[in-house]
Amino acid sequence: MTAPTPSVYIATTTDTKGREMAFVSELVRATGLKTVTVDLSTKTQGHDTQADISAGTVAAFHPQGATAVFCGDRGRAISAMAVAFELFMASRHDVAALLGLGGSGGTALITPAMQSLTVGIPKLMVSTMASGDVSAYIGASDIAMLYSVTYVAGLNRISRKVLANAAHQIAGAVYFSQPESDDDKPAIGLTMFGVTTPCIQTASELLEKEFDCLVFHATGSGGKAMEKLVSSGLLSGVLDLTTTEVCDLLFDGVLACGPERFDAIAETQVPYVGSCGALDMVNFGHISSVPAKYTGRQFYEHNAQVTLMRTTPEENAKMARWIGEKLNACEGEVRFLIPGGGFSALDAVGQPFWDPDALNAFADTLEKTVKQTAKRRLVRLSCNINDPEFAATAVRLFKDIVQH
Repeated sequence: MTAPTPSVYIATTTDTKGREMAFVSELVRATGLKTVTVDLSTKTQGHDTQADISAGTVAAFHPQGATAVFCGDRGRAISAMAVAFELFMASRHDVAALLGLGGSGGTALITPAMQSLTVGIPKLMVSTMASGDVSAYIGASDIAMLYSVTYVAGLNRISRKVLANAAHQIAGAVYFSQPESDDDKPAIGLTMFGVTTPCIQTASELLEKEFDCLVFHATGSGGKAMEKLVSSGLLSGVLDLTTTEVCDLLFDGVLACGPERFDAIAETQVPYVGSCGALDMVNFGHISSVPAKYTGRQFYEHNAQVTLMRTTPEENAKMARWIGEKLNACEGEVRFLIPGGGFSALDAVGQPFWDPDALNAFADTLEKTVKQTAKRRLVRLSCNINDPEFAATAVRLFKDIVQH
């Protein structure tokens, strides 16, 4: 059976953006690529559309059928069509790329399906929402967002240029896609923050001959992206040495993980070596954005837009209990390292965040919380997390459990 020709899927609500979709589709086809246009309109099934795939066809993929989409309530309809479109895209085997056009509703409709596509498949969302906080739309995926400047409603001198750029960007991404690597080394995930960079650089250098090292920035979305790959079976192990996202989750920071952090490790039993990287700090934006309840605390201005708050012994104990319970749910090989010389570059002797009481509060509470077994062990070290000794120990333990 002949495989279908890879196609650029173009999705929008054609009852309001049909002309824009046709314009973009024509430009993509002019580059020599095949397109499949998809209508995601939710107001009615009966409007005239030139899309290759009708809204009714997509809506039928909803678990409760098309009537769940065409329900007459705009909010419910958008949510239902988003579910249907995600399932529709999952059923397609000819997706070379996905290009979306939308305002707030269209962006909410299209991006969940983009998030579900494999990393590496080009995904471009032209949106009026692209100039603000887009974290909810992007999630842990590799979606690119292009601000439409004007509303995506009508063709004019601005929208034509923006939409043409979008068409040619997606075509270029398809034509110049990176070929699959023939590297047969197993992929592993490592988490890093600016203040744990020396640790991860050293660990990566020690591992790169045997493993393909994927480093994730521990900014909330970074941890989510790593655990998404763990759940997908794409990572053979994890060195989660920078768990700072937990600080922000528990203490109002801006780079928080979700409450499901560590769950993918427990569910997959992937080999895991973790540590306390940057658990000495909570991240905020400009100093003026710090919640009033933290007035009088110790702060460090990382730059004009990033303010770090030193955690207290009480907060460290709370984090230790939270992480400890997560580790107790892990039945695979787990090692968690506690660097007695500090959790970051700022949490070191002579540095602004050095606080042995806070460090010991974390270490002692974690030891009381974690139920250690032959597979689940805590390891206390005297060095700082950025000392070469720490990275070498983490790598040695990781290799031991991978080969176990």
